[in-house]
Amino acid sequence: VQFVDSGGALVQPGGPLRLSCVGPGFIFRNYAMSWYRQAPGKERELVARITSGGNQKIYADSVRGRFTISRDDYKKTLYLQMNDLKPEDTAVYYCRGALGVGDVWGQGTQVTVSS
Repeated sequence: VQFVDSGGALVQPGGPLRLSCVGPGFIFRNYAMSWYRQAPGKERELVARITSGGNQKIYADSVRGRFTISRDDYKKTLYLQMNDLKPEDTAVYYCRGALGVGDVWGQGTQVTVSS
């Protein structure tokens, strides 16, 4: 059982995009949720994180002010609103849910920023 990522697409620089991550088989509200990304030839990196209560969020320096992480526990869905996209944002984006010492990942969704 895993989370399901979606929303990736080819988008022009400066454009917006929203990613979603659904976890219907989980007690979603208990999980601290994160978005990671991995560009070709690079290590996977943390993009943003939101606590299980949704009251604390952290962002990578490279996306702060452009990306917003949010969650809807009723819909069991995590979101990443991305604005002012740049070519360097091109990567496969993964959601991750953490509960205690365990974690669960999504399968990833491709975001390509190019003109």
